[in-house]
Amino acid sequence: MLKKIEVFNENDFDPKRFKRLIVHESPYFKILNFNFKAGQELPIHSHDIDGQLSITILEGTGAFLGKDNARIPAAPGDVLVSDINEPHGISAETDLRVLVTIAPPI
Repeated sequence: MLKKIEVFNENDFDPKRFKRLIVHESPYFKILNFNFKAGQELPIHSHDIDGQLSITILEGTGAFLGKDNARIPAAPGDVLVSDINEPHGISAETDLRVLVTIAPPI
């Protein structure tokens, strides 16, 4: 099965809170698109399960967030890979579009 999703057309921005779109969900993995206005963030959090995630920057700039106040610059084309149980988050400096893949899906 081939499935095309145009995330730039399917998900917009909300000045009050970040927007989320489920791009794909299966028993094997989940893909989400998050859109953040400048200044919005997904606070540092973790999930008490085994697995991995990736966060890919599609557009804009910001920072990947981690434990001990870690801030890693994030720009288009950057990919963060992490265990799901490792603290992670993201902060938007400009309007920011990201693609998150989670395996196994949660």
